[in-house]
Amino acid sequence: MEFTTAGLCDQFHGTHPLQIVEPLFRPFGAVSRFHGRITTLKVFEDSVLIRETLAQEVDGRVLVIDGGASHRCALLGGNLARLAADNGWQGIIVYGCVRDSVELGTVPIGIRALHTHPLDSHKRGGGDRDCLITFASVNFRTDHYLYADEDGIVVSEEKLI
Repeated sequence: MEFTTAGLCDQFHGTHPLQIVEPLFRPFGAVSRFHGRITTLKVFEDSVLIRETLAQEVDGRVLVIDGGASHRCALLGGNLARLAADNGWQGIIVYGCVRDSVELGTVPIGIRALHTHPLDSHKRGGGDRDCLITFASVNFRTDHYLYADEDGIVVSEEKLI
């Protein structure tokens, strides 16, 4: 279904509790507009839990990763993005860095991240899933809904479209 975040704000602001993500994120991935139910992860410079999560087949979910805004390594690259797209993920928000940016631009998934970094993350296996995470002035909860396009990112407790 077609939507714009501006249109969602015009239609639902004041009648639904919308949260608007601060404009910190750069677009990556071949899809500029995406939406879905949220799955949350909290990790720090470690992508093991990200890979485990993206390896699961889903129906139109968006993975939101709190990477602690680290600029010391990338949490997501081309291989994980392809895995996500192949398993039905609609988008990934990374509060941290990605790598393989040219390759990410060819993968049919929406991706937003703070920056790029060429160094891959650690593989220790730490982190938490389906927990409340907060960044960019928004509380992200598993099973809430995220809508992203060229103008921004909107989060709602309820499905809007």
